[in-house]
Amino acid sequence: MASGGERPDLEALRELEEVLRHFEHELAGWRRRALSAETHLAESGAAPGGAVSTRMQQLEDENSMLGQRLLAAKGHLGDLLERLRFLEQQQSNGGTER
Repeated sequence: MASGGERPDLEALRELEEVLRHFEHELAGWRRRALSAETHLAESGAAPGGAVSTRMQQLEDENSMLGQRLLAAKGHLGDLLERLRFLEQQQSNGGTER
């Protein structure tokens, strides 16, 4: 919880901002990789099948895994937002009762 008189809603907000920064960084990495893969595929001019087909399956599997991670991150983000709302409500009600 908060230490030294620090407001708990600020702590939750900092945690939320950290998660969002991490998410933004990871999303930018995924975008760079996708653009690189598209460029590589376009430059190779490879016909469908063979190594390209295998690579396509690998990318589809990775995309599925990343989609699952994205759903988990959204769930975590939702939990943090709910926590922040609760803390803001506590703050507006005059703080927590002990």
